[in-house]
Amino acid sequence: MVLSRWEPFREIETMQRQMSRLLDQIAPSTDTGEIISDRLTFIPPAELEETSDDIKLWMEIPGIDPQNLDVKVAADTVSVTGERKSEIREEERRGMRRSEFRYGRFQRVIPLPSRIQNDKVQADFKNGVLCLTMPKAEEEKTRVVTVQLPGQSQQGQISGGQKQK
Repeated sequence: MVLSRWEPFREIETMQRQMSRLLDQIAPSTDTGEIISDRLTFIPPAELEETSDDIKLWMEIPGIDPQNLDVKVAADTVSVTGERKSEIREEERRGMRRSEFRYGRFQRVIPLPSRIQNDKVQADFKNGVLCLTMPKAEEEKTRVVTVQLPGQSQQGQISGGQKQK
């Protein structure tokens, strides 16, 4: 009896081909990688860091011109909408082409862990990374909440003399 050797990388490649076929059936794409529907084509990854004074948000969106980005900041959320456009025109295409880039529209709405002063946000966009520095609202910096534990009286206070709800 001959035992075959397990080849995990071959199984991963097979699974990847099957997933690609499945995704093409769900949302077929053109040869430029654009999805043929009104769905968003990709979701850029983000990192969020909160300190005692501010919240920093980094979003990785390489290959997008700042002119094609729309950043809106509310007191408790950040919304980034943009579009990555293909720079290859139809008349320039010759022969076979394969692209794994994602082109088209994206939107990302990120809830913030604390309220911020949205009129004091600083933005930087360098090497395809958007960085927003958002100072916390003053009441968030000094806010201390007393937490009621089971069996304690209902006299918890929030700093500033307001009763806890």
